[in-house]
Amino acid sequence: MFLWLSVRAIADYALIYRTVLNKGMIEGRVRPMRIGYFDCFSGAAGDMILGALLAAGLESDQLRSDLSQLNLDDYQLDIRQIQKQGFAAVKVDVNVNRDQGHRHLHHITDIINAADLSETVKQRAKRIFTRLAEAEAKVHGTTVEKIHFHEVGGVDAIVDIVGAAIGIEHLGLDRIICSPIPTGSGTVTCEHGIMPVPAPATTELLVGVPLADCDEVGELTTPTGAAILTTLASGYGSLPSFRIERTGYGAGNRDNRKRPNVLRLIIGQASDDTDLHDEVILLEANLDDATGEQIGYTCDRLFEAGALDVFTTPILMKKNRPGTLLSVLAPVEKEAECERVIFAETTTFGLRRDVRTRRKLERRSEAVSTPYGTIRVKMGLQNGDVMKTAPEYDDCAAAARAHGVSLREVMDATLRAWTAQQKA
Repeated sequence: MFLWLSVRAIADYALIYRTVLNKGMIEGRVRPMRIGYFDCFSGAAGDMILGALLAAGLESDQLRSDLSQLNLDDYQLDIRQIQKQGFAAVKVDVNVNRDQGHRHLHHITDIINAADLSETVKQRAKRIFTRLAEAEAKVHGTTVEKIHFHEVGGVDAIVDIVGAAIGIEHLGLDRIICSPIPTGSGTVTCEHGIMPVPAPATTELLVGVPLADCDEVGELTTPTGAAILTTLASGYGSLPSFRIERTGYGAGNRDNRKRPNVLRLIIGQASDDTDLHDEVILLEANLDDATGEQIGYTCDRLFEAGALDVFTTPILMKKNRPGTLLSVLAPVEKEAECERVIFAETTTFGLRRDVRTRRKLERRSEAVSTPYGTIRVKMGLQNGDVMKTAPEYDDCAAAARAHGVSLREVMDATLRAWTAQQKA
């Protein structure tokens, strides 16, 4: 906000503010971002997530106290340290005394709303259950209002989900990142009978999420585990660049053949450039029988679907046919949507997929006063140094039209004004 005021009048404060920004912090943050990385090398379930949060520092007394606000009766929360296939881990069991029947989403929402918990915890928990309801409704061809939860509507699932939201808050995790998720193989017995792994609801919840190859037989990732992680995670991939503070392992019920049935949570503070590294999906398809109109329309649809960039390259294909290479860069979580657009709007029968690692400059924007009005300038920074500057095109184009001058004149005036502002 200081940049809107006189730079000379508040030079000292502006210096402090810029220093904070250059260290990778965002406005209003007084500490480095705290990241929780869920390493799902052996899958994930609700009890494993809750156990990992406890092992990583969540106080059991605090968890019990907060969960008591749900006013759920007839259950005991058993928390204990165990050895799981050679690893020290926390095991959480919710022992229910009686069958409480099936619940609809509104029943669970009422329970959460009535609890004396923070609004953040309530909203997180309700978002997780809403995702579950949406997945179940799609699988069974009904509506969210009509769907009634089976296994995931019981007291144990409510405790796992609300407990996860409580743990995220008390551990002060600003961002959740998740590894690619293995689902297991074989079959699982559920309310509707024997189903292939992953179960239908789990499959729906994992749409767009990178999966990890795993030949372990059995259900490694449950609907509850998938719902919690896919709702809370803002990204997926390898371990981020950060300073590790602590780790914790949450144990599941299985005894796997090839890997311990534990979920690892790694908590750390973001390095200065943590957000400047990420992974994106590159989708490519060769097109030799698509019209220019089809390709142009497809590009527009891909941007609407969340693509970061879409570009084309002229190529020579088999039988000496001129063609077009369609390339799409997309966030990992938008892969499925972009694939659907490509198959729906182009003539291709297949596409290629690759994971690319990006390194980015820190981005910032400043507004400067010019003879043509206020124009924003985009900056790319590395270690606090400005490496790139560019006037915001939309601002410049609007100003050029409004004042009847060329775009270049507005851009040149904007860069001169920005340079003068930096020297002031």
